[in-house]
Amino acid sequence: MQETNPFSLNGKRVLVTGGSMGIGMGIVKRFVSAGAKVLIADKAVDPANNYINSLPASVRGNVAAVYVDLVDQDSPKIMINTMVKQFGGIDVLINNAGIYPMVPMMEMKPDLFDKVYAINLKAAAFTCREAARQMVNQGSGGKIVVIASIDSIHPSAVGLAAYDASKGGVLMFTKNFALEVAKYGINVNAIAPGGISTEGSSLSIQSSKMTKEDLEKMTAGFIAQIPLGRMGIPDDIAKVAMFLASSAADYMTGSLVVVDGGRLLM
Repeated sequence: MQETNPFSLNGKRVLVTGGSMGIGMGIVKRFVSAGAKVLIADKAVDPANNYINSLPASVRGNVAAVYVDLVDQDSPKIMINTMVKQFGGIDVLINNAGIYPMVPMMEMKPDLFDKVYAINLKAAAFTCREAARQMVNQGSGGKIVVIASIDSIHPSAVGLAAYDASKGGVLMFTKNFALEVAKYGINVNAIAPGGISTEGSSLSIQSSKMTKEDLEKMTAGFIAQIPLGRMGIPDDIAKVAMFLASSAADYMTGSLVVVDGGRLLM
């Protein structure tokens, strides 16, 4: 008999990395509203706790936060151990955390390049591994959704060479890992957001030392190349993440879903 609602996430145990703000928080809010049990993993836990405290008492017990610094190699195990302790296991991993400092490669310091790779690619890969190991132990499969970028397949701006290289790696890791864990009933897919207005993107642009005029010109130029005529918002990504985490996407693995308002059409 077919499921009544293949998009249901009610009761699913979900880990969202980088879930305190931006795309991550957009995803958290959607999953919580769908009845999922969510662990928010982030270096900035205050925004996560503020969100949890704002929830109705009947829902609050379904959401928790854990501090992690993804540069720490123990962070993947810490997050999965917390999931097991808090919710008894994991059904869905949303691998969202990432950084994108805008620094031209000609000015890039090796330490910053290494940090971008450590967080965007290495931490993502080993978090996928730890989540998959737990899913295999549970014996009921699972869903892994990795937040890649349109920069995984096409550069969008000067100053993102390290970011683009890391996100290109994220895409190929997603495809290879999907191949590896398919036999366990684990689906691994990626989302490629285009330009999404978030707190993190604003901070990244500010750190690039562009003038206000340069920033306005760059933003206007970017929007002019989006057929839908606007920047995205975190909820645009969150709704696609919900689909990939649901049984509606059971026959998808190793796929990249581009969510960019049509930017790559131009």
